[in-house]
Amino acid sequence: MLGLGAAGVVAGPALQRVLESGLGAVADKDPTGLSGLLPNGGGFRYYSVASSVPRKSATDYRLTIDGLIDRPATYTLDRLRALPQTRLVRDVQCVTGWRVPETPFEGVRLSTLLDAAGVRPGAKAVRFTCFDGTYSESLTLDQARRPDVLVALRMQDRPVAHSHGGPVRLYVAPMYFYKSAKWLSGITVTDSVKPGYWEELGYDVDAWVGRSNGRDDAPTG
Repeated sequence: MLGLGAAGVVAGPALQRVLESGLGAVADKDPTGLSGLLPNGGGFRYYSVASSVPRKSATDYRLTIDGLIDRPATYTLDRLRALPQTRLVRDVQCVTGWRVPETPFEGVRLSTLLDAAGVRPGAKAVRFTCFDGTYSESLTLDQARRPDVLVALRMQDRPVAHSHGGPVRLYVAPMYFYKSAKWLSGITVTDSVKPGYWEELGYDVDAWVGRSNGRDDAPTG
């Protein structure tokens, strides 16, 4: 029994990666979203609002920053990796109720990219678009400048997988997970907040965990 237990400990991470990869591949081809009801070993659900999502590698990934800024820019994955990285470990809370405790995320603070871009007077919000061609999100400029909002390159101490929104996703630590847009491809500084995909369907625009959407979950940060 001790031998079997030790083997399970050794094989567990590899088996979890296989399970995550398999479920992610199924979800990526599931336009119904029903596969998102299946948890993997890490507790996450896989869900996309698009029927399929193209894959981006380090060679073809691009993140554009534009709008009410002085210095529009396009970032490759290597260029993002070369910037100072911040690591956060917080619970992830979905508005549907599931929570994954103490999940590490690592990446570039969004405020770093905004400062480099030179935000113009009159700017009040930031809009995010994604290379799935469908999803979008927004934050106020003050929210976007919080130190716990990342353009994340790593999740659970490894590169963000395609099924988790990789190679680059947004991570908004104190808000419900729908604010953390997957497959991030565009950051646009605007003069007002425009509701995102789920907010157009009734979710709160300000999605603070435990203080929005009629829920009383414990805060995540």
